[in-house]
Amino acid sequence: MDVRSRNNVVVTGREGGPVVVLAHGFGCDQNLWRLVVPVLAEHFRVVLFDHVGAGRSDLAAWDERRYSSLDGYAEDVVEVCRDLDVGPVVLVGHSVSAMIGVLAVVAEPDLFSGLVLLTPSPRYVDDGDYRGGFSAADIDELLESLDSNYLGWSAALAPVIMGNPDRPELGEELENSFCRTDPKIARVFARATFLSDNRADLESVSVPSLVVQCAHDAIAPPEVGAFVHDRIRGSELVTLDATGHCPQLSAPAETAAAIIPFAARVGG
Repeated sequence: MDVRSRNNVVVTGREGGPVVVLAHGFGCDQNLWRLVVPVLAEHFRVVLFDHVGAGRSDLAAWDERRYSSLDGYAEDVVEVCRDLDVGPVVLVGHSVSAMIGVLAVVAEPDLFSGLVLLTPSPRYVDDGDYRGGFSAADIDELLESLDSNYLGWSAALAPVIMGNPDRPELGEELENSFCRTDPKIARVFARATFLSDNRADLESVSVPSLVVQCAHDAIAPPEVGAFVHDRIRGSELVTLDATGHCPQLSAPAETAAAIIPFAARVGG
C-alpha cells in the first residue's frame, strides 16, 4: 500500500530546509496543526499526516490488531519517515503521539535527528509514587463512557482536554474532530492511549529531545512532563505559559517559538 495515500501525507514549507514531521494526538487529525504550520514553514520543510483511522487517511488500511497498541502507529511513523527519503527528520509528537514518537525513535534512531514531545504522558494512570493524573477507576469510567455514548463522551471531555473555558470555540473544534472519528476506531485507539505504559521506553531515547508542556494541563500535568524530562537523558524542558492539552491551538505562537530553535539546531 502507498504510504503517502494511507496516511494522507502533506508536505509544505521551505525547500531544502530541515524537515519537521508533525504527528497529531488522539481524536485529532493534521488540521489541528494549522495555526503553527505557517510559522514553521518559514524555517523548515513541514510534513503532516493523519494516523490511520483519522482525518483523510485510508480507512481501509485500519486493522484492529495492528492498531490495538501504540506499536502499530509507531511502525506507520517509521514508514512515513522512511518513505520521505530526506535524511533524518525532527519528529514533533503531540499527546499520545509523543509516546508513539518515542517508540519510533527507539526502533529506528537513524531516521530522526530530534524529537519534540508536546504535552506528553508515558502513563495516564497513577502508579505508586508516579502521578499520571488519573486513578485506575477514572480511566475505567472514561472508557466505559466512551463505549456507551461516544458523542456524549466527546461533548463532555473535549472542553476538559482543551482547558480554555473562556474560549469555547476551541473545545467545540476538538469535539467536532472527535465526532468525525469512527466510534469503533476511537474505542480501540482510546484503549491503546489511556492504558499504555511507556515509562520504561523513555530511557532508550538516544536522539536530542525537547519536552514541551503547559503550565496548566488537566490531561498531562506538569509533574508528568518533569518525569519525562528526567527519564530522557540530556533532554530539554520548556513550560509554556498556557492552559490546556492542545497548545498548538490555544497558544500557537508560543508553541512554534518553543519548537523552532530546537529543530533548527538539531535538524541541521
